[in-house]
Amino acid sequence: MGYQSGFINIIGNPNVGKSTLMNAFTGEKISIITHKAQTTRHRILGIVNGENFQAVFSDTPGILKPRYKLHESMMSFVNNALIDADVILYVTDVIETFDKNKEYLEKIQNTDIPVLLLINKIDLVDSERLEALAERWTETLPKAEIFPISAKENFNIDQVFKRIMELLPEGPAYYPEGEMSDKPERFFVSEAIREKIFLYYKEDVPYCTEVVIESFKEEESIIHIHAVILVSKESQKGIIIGKKGLALKKTATHARQDLERFFGKKIFLEVFVKVEKNWRDNEKNLRNLGYIE
Repeated sequence: MGYQSGFINIIGNPNVGKSTLMNAFTGEKISIITHKAQTTRHRILGIVNGENFQAVFSDTPGILKPRYKLHESMMSFVNNALIDADVILYVTDVIETFDKNKEYLEKIQNTDIPVLLLINKIDLVDSERLEALAERWTETLPKAEIFPISAKENFNIDQVFKRIMELLPEGPAYYPEGEMSDKPERFFVSEAIREKIFLYYKEDVPYCTEVVIESFKEEESIIHIHAVILVSKESQKGIIIGKKGLALKKTATHARQDLERFFGKKIFLEVFVKVEKNWRDNEKNLRNLGYIE
């Protein structure tokens, strides 16, 4: 067989471990990970190059019912992932119920694209429960191949990758060798900050925020970054900053530490907070933030 290349699109509901799986396949922290649903908002590509192949993994937002224009844009990323895939990885876990998104499952069942159904977090159940889940999913998606995995423990990831390579078509590389993603450096900076917001703030506050990188200046030994956290309300601004600015300082410090590991050099990070009312429903804002092309 000659050179193989193609898109492997990762789809599923929130909180099933799609981003952990993406990072396991790529060997890099391409997608941010938190315990909150809807952490992933964009479609993010992770590129794996080998001697005779290029596998382009695509992590999509979790399937949801849109409440804002932002959600509509997120679901457009998911829908497009059903169209341009060479292989679909539908991710579920041992906790998720079978009655979620029946219409979407029907779309997956009716596609001619090869589907691998991955049952994640199998370290949380016994073999009897796992067997019952596999049987139920076989009834739900009879055309899919089922793989029990643990993305967190890296269990069975190699077997899934092997099967992906068997399904990947022949063709030229889509991206230059050495690239690990289609996203620019600024994107990973904003995601690092947004991850800390999802980790450190409660209730609806993380869902009302977005991060904009206003400047990114790289020198030989240091990168200077100016970032702005957008919030929907004045009250949220106070929560993000915290008493005496301690909450914002914690967020910025931990994001900076992650970014220094990611870029391998010193980071000077300034983070400010700005109120941008209804940014999630403002088409112009969403276009500027990359959610609408």
